[in-house]
This record gives sequence, C-alpha cells and structure tokens, in this order.
Amino acid sequence: MSSTLLEVTRASHEEVERLERLIVKDLQNEPANNKDRLFQSHRVRNMIDNIITTTEKLVEIYEDKDNARRDEIAALGGQTAMGTNVSSAFYDRLKEIREYHRRHPAARVVDVNDDYEAMLKEEPVIEFTGEEAFGKYLDMHELYNQYNNLKFEKPIEYSTYLDIFSQPHIVPRKLKYTRQYKEYMENLLEYLVYFFQRTEPLQDLDRIFLKVTTEFEEQWENDAIQGWERTSQENGHSSADHTVIDLDFYSTVDELKEVGPEKLKEALAALGLKSGGTVQQRAERLFLTKDTPFEKLDKRHFVKGSRGSVPNGGAATSKEVGNSKEIALMEAKINKLCDLLDEIIAHTKENVVKKQALTYDEMEAEREEEETQADTESDDDEQQIYNPLKLPMGWDGKPIPYWLYKLHGLGQEFKCEICGNYSYWGRRAFERHFKEWRHQHGMRCLGIPNTKNFNEITSIKEAQELWKRIQERKGVNKWRPDLEEEYEDKEGNIYNKKTYSDLQRQGLI
Repeated sequence: MSSTLLEVTRASHEEVERLERLIVKDLQNEPANNKDRLFQSHRVRNMIDNIITTTEKLVEIYEDKDNARRDEIAALGGQTAMGTNVSSAFYDRLKEIREYHRRHPAARVVDVNDDYEAMLKEEPVIEFTGEEAFGKYLDMHELYNQYNNLKFEKPIEYSTYLDIFSQPHIVPRKLKYTRQYKEYMENLLEYLVYFFQRTEPLQDLDRIFLKVTTEFEEQWENDAIQGWERTSQENGHSSADHTVIDLDFYSTVDELKEVGPEKLKEALAALGLKSGGTVQQRAERLFLTKDTPFEKLDKRHFVKGSRGSVPNGGAATSKEVGNSKEIALMEAKINKLCDLLDEIIAHTKENVVKKQALTYDEMEAEREEEETQADTESDDDEQQIYNPLKLPMGWDGKPIPYWLYKLHGLGQEFKCEICGNYSYWGRRAFERHFKEWRHQHGMRCLGIPNTKNFNEITSIKEAQELWKRIQERKGVNKWRPDLEEEYEDKEGNIYNKKTYSDLQRQGLI
C-alpha cells in the first residue's frame, strides 16, 4: 500500500514532523549530568541526521527527473492514452485496496509513536578511551610521544605538554617545514576534531571551520599570522628564529656598521655567511641579504659547504609557501578547537597533576569511589539542583563547591582596557588572557609587541609609556664606534678610535 510514490512522500513528511516533535520533547528535559547530556546530544544529532536524509529524498522526489511523480498524479486523475476517465481510475484504485486486504486479512494499523517514544530512552554508543573518562578529559599520550620525537628540544613532561600543545606559534619556524611536524599537526587536528564531534555533536564544525578559514585567508593576505610573517622570511630571517640583527631597521651600510663587529660576526655566522674582514666588509656582506635572495648570492660569500643549507634563511619557494599556508591554516583550526575545549583541557591538566601526586592505593580507592558513585548516579539524577549562590556549573552538570569558587577567586572581576574593557573573572582567567587572541589583537593595534615585559599591564597609557622607555633604553646601548672601537699602535698601546685619530693627526703616532 505504501509502494506508491505519493504515499512515500506523505510518509516522509510525517516522519520529518514526528522527529521534529521528538527533538523538542527531548531538549525540554534538562540533563542531570555530563553522561546524560552526551546521550541527549547524540540522540538529537541522530534525529537531525535522519531528518536531513529524509529531506534529501523528498527533494529528489519533488525534482521528478524521471517524471514518475507526474505520471502517478495523472493516473490518479484518470488521465490515460485514450483520454480522461475518472470513474475508471477510482474503481481500479478501490479494487487494488480490496485485493490488498483480501491477501492480508490480519493487517492492522500500527501506532509508530511507541517506537519513536522509545528513541527518547535510547543510550547511543559513544566510543571513549578509559583515559577520556566519557568526555571529561583528553587522551593526548600518543600525540605527546609524537611531539617529543620531533627532537627540537629536550623532552618535556606530559603535564607541560598539555600547557603548550595549544600554542603552535612557540615551535621554531625552521622545524615547521619538516615532514614530521606536518604529520604531527595533522594527527593533532584529527584527534581534536574527533573528540569535539563526540563531546559536542550538535555543534556545526563545518561552519566553524568555514569562518576560521575566511578569517585566516584575510589575515594571510595582510601578513598578520603570528609566526608566519612573510616580510621576515623574504629577508632571509624567520620570525621565530630571528638572527641577532633585524635589517628592516637599517637603510644603509653605514647605519649597519654602528651595530659593531661582534654582532655583525654573530649575524653572519647564523646565516652561514663568512664572518671575517673589517667592519665595513662585514656590514656590506650582511646588508646584501636584505634585498637579495640567498639562492642569488655569490657563493664566495658563503662558508664552505654551507650554501643550500642556510640555517634560518633562504628565499621561500612556491612549494614552501604552499606548505606554510597549509600548516598555518591547521594551526588556526587547532587554536579554535582549543578555545572551544578550553575547560576540558584545564580539567585534563588538573587530573594529570592530581594523579601524579597519588599513590597506587589512593588511585585504587578513587577508582572504587567512582564506581560507587556511578551506581548511585541514577538516584541523584532525579534530584533537583539547588544553587542559591548561582555558582558556575562543573563538568558534571552540578555547581562547583563554594570553597573552590573562593579559592580561584571567580567572584573577582579583572578588566583590561587593551582588550576593550573586557571582564575576566578570577585570577587564573586574567593571567591566561595575556596570551589569548583578544589581548594580542589589542597590543597589535597599539603597535606594541606582546612580550613578557607587558604582562599584568592592562592600561593603554601604561603600555605605551613602558614601550617608550624600552625604546629609549635600546638607544643608550647603541654601538658608539668613536669610543668603543679599539686601535693598537706599533708599541702595543691600545686606544679608542677618537684618541687614536687625534694622536695620528698630531704626528705623535
């Protein structure tokens, strides 16, 4: 009976409406804990997927590419090749219905509402590892081992890794071009996406990533991606592994000479260039790298065996630029996911630190306590949450303890003028915000680098005054060749440049 196309269309519309009502009914029930919240979210996600699938079938039916729907409507109207005969079509249809009930005398109307209502009690299968504890914590051990295997610095502790994995900009620039780092970033992004889909199934991750990509493309064109500035790379320097001297501040060789012979020597050695000669020769050799790509420099400027393997320099090829953009986009997506999972990351760190301080017996006792709590969880779910102090909710869907609220100072408000007078609640959130995008954007708008010198500074005026003092202090330490450049006479006496020139002018040397 339901084999006709119009009957399929009617049944599909009915199913969509029924699923919509079930979603509303399910969301009206407030989950009592994190586990129930995940079950509810995944149930709703599954129903939404069913609605999308059914709607796609309806769209295909209404498009009617094979004209089957049009022919069926015409047949119901009695339209045949011989003409229109409504009575004949009606009796043919009646005969078909009677024949169906004759073949199926026990057929009855089935109430599908019972089946759909059972969906509200369904507990979807969600795959979590034991370390993830049903979405409470992250399990980053494999990624932690992969990060340590990059071998760009000494191995770090797992708790330290949880602090820095969300900050890819601290990784040295030259390491980001390696195959191992790219594989690590791909695995990290894949895990965070998978974990986010399991813990937040109702979030539209495609739309989130579309917005991230749009903002990234705009920042990439404006050369505003932290750690991926093209200007510094085109000059033969990476922003993360900058050499001693920034050539952007010097317009002539004479200005560069004022840096001094030792700093010029260090800068040339860092670039794989010859570092001998007079101050003039060193400055000229280094100044060549400002506008000339390394691959076009004369080989006589390089230390033997170093050409083609410059540590921190060289013009970026189109392939390197493409890889840079791909890796930078992955970093942007990872940063966004870390912002969305910020609370879970913090809980993971606390749990790891806590476990490191427990003995084996204490860990076993805690495990037994968790099992006992899981057995009585269903009874606790029925109790209404009492929160007269309006404390923040914890990961279990219940208010955090008042002592913890006071310990973290969550009732204390910190305002930052650089962030547009944005409020941060609690000392921890306030200290963390100096490394977050909002504060970094504010400092960038002021034209001030967001370094450790400016931590704890929230006033625009104070930041500008401190930056002015830092610039003045750098001017005091400027190289003064007349007083600091040394000369030696035939007798071995040492003079500075000014004294030596005066004595030579008077004929005393």
